Amino acid sequence: MKKLFGVTVAMTTPFDVNDNVDVNALAALTEMLISKGVSCLYPCGTTGEMLRLSVEERKTVAETVINTAKGRLPVFIHVGAMTLKETIALARHAASAGADGVGVVTPQFFSASDRELENFFVTVANSLPADYPVYLYNIPQCAANNLKPEVVARIQQQCKNVIGIKYSFADNNTTLGYLAVTDNFSVLHGYDKFFLGYLDAGCDGTVSGCACVFPEPFVNMYRAYINHDLKAAKHWQSVCVKFSDTLKSGSNMAIFKAALKMRGLHESHMRLPQLDLLAEEYRALEFVLKELCESTGVSFTA
Repeated sequence: MKKLFGVTVAMTTPFDVNDNVDVNALAALTEMLISKGVSCLYPCGTTGEMLRLSVEERKTVAETVINTAKGRLPVFIHVGAMTLKETIALARHAASAGADGVGVVTPQFFSASDRELENFFVTVANSLPADYPVYLYNIPQCAANNLKPEVVARIQQQCKNVIGIKYSFADNNTTLGYLAVTDNFSVLHGYDKFFLGYLDAGCDGTVSGCACVFPEPFVNMYRAYINHDLKAAKHWQSVCVKFSDTLKSGSNMAIFKAALKMRGLHESHMRLPQLDLLAEEYRALEFVLKELCESTGVSFTA
């Protein structure tokens, strides 16, 4: 089964001025990321504003990325939704559309017990072919539910197609617990500032929203790491931190979309209630990013 690794990009979802998914902009973004050498693509996640999309829009996003990528790199679609029925429908659609696998976030908003979380993920995984890769997705600070390592282990024991987890909270003990689920359980982290450290700990890579905007420092860091050039890896890790700080680590997707426009990608808008940056905010971000690019040797334009 294919798995996520390296610089896996959590993709933004472009919206046009009429609040429709801009498939041309999405295709252009996909091509840009592939040209920069990223490892895998991961649309329809948190960075992709998944809960602001309808089921049909999410299918459109998935199909656009899959059809544009054309097998040049792994594409895993995030399919977690507010209901089990929608989650399964999106997962089956991703499989039929040609995605290499899916990611599934924990149920959101309402508290779920360990038993309920286990049952939810087992049900989703069992709705797919036994050899179709599934990643769990734990982001407790947003979803209000937390997947403990022992719960993940129970899920994996029942569903061999659950091959890994994306973890987006900076908790080292939990990360190590996930790494111990099985000898080859795949763990990817979403904390950009410790990308290098988590690789050293045994993680397979990062799932990064910041890398959707400026993939270059992340790709350079990962390449240096796998080539055993620790000095270069440390340098590029420090650059990753600077870009993550400037982009506010994905706390406001309007920053991502504005920065992509600055780099020469299609103009893209936020979906209400989130708003685009104000003109003065845009100018301030542009000034800081130009200075950062000049000081780090990263091209300002894509």
